[in-house]
Amino acid sequence: MNTLKNHWQLLLIALLIVIFWNTPWLVPLKILVVFFHELSHAVVVILTGGRVGEFEISPMQGGHVISYGGNGFLISSAGYLGSLLWGVLLFAIALRTRFDRHAVAALGILMVLVFLFWLRSGFAIAFTLGVAAVLLLMARFAAHSVCDFTLRVIGIASMLYVPWDIWDDTIRRSDGFSDARNIAESIGGPTIFWGGLWFVVSVLIILATLRHGLRGNSNLTLR
Repeated sequence: MNTLKNHWQLLLIALLIVIFWNTPWLVPLKILVVFFHELSHAVVVILTGGRVGEFEISPMQGGHVISYGGNGFLISSAGYLGSLLWGVLLFAIALRTRFDRHAVAALGILMVLVFLFWLRSGFAIAFTLGVAAVLLLMARFAAHSVCDFTLRVIGIASMLYVPWDIWDDTIRRSDGFSDARNIAESIGGPTIFWGGLWFVVSVLIILATLRHGLRGNSNLTLR
């Protein structure tokens, strides 16, 4: 009962995301998580000495990064788990800090930088700059509680979307093209093993986040 009372807003956000999962209303959020997925690939490419040749996201909730060089295993592993960690980070900032406005602004600036360095296709540019503009305007003019709420929604959406995406891409349809299949073909082992490993790790990360994040009362006082 205390959990429901102290965290009813987070539970309501999660419930609404589940209810509207397959509706057009959540497509922008899902594409944003895909953006985090591809951004995680790109960041690890750079960190492991490679070069990003192409960064793409599509309206069909897909995307890819074409890289040259870098550590293939780490690059492939970074997608799902990296996008989850972006969501966890934003969720933790919202619940445990007062830097919500700064985080929203930083995310907007990051998306502009991705556009400047890597994006070339029309949809990817329009989506990334559109979201960046909304975030930067929000950081400048919206109330602190609105910025906090936005980070919570993005974080929860990521924590729900990533395990489902791992399950759907690498376990339920293990014969399809995926990051797990890339690793299986380059290192060995079945695709379902790598997908299953990422799924378990993602669930553990989410449980740890909830355990340490849901202390006290998380409800926002909206003004």
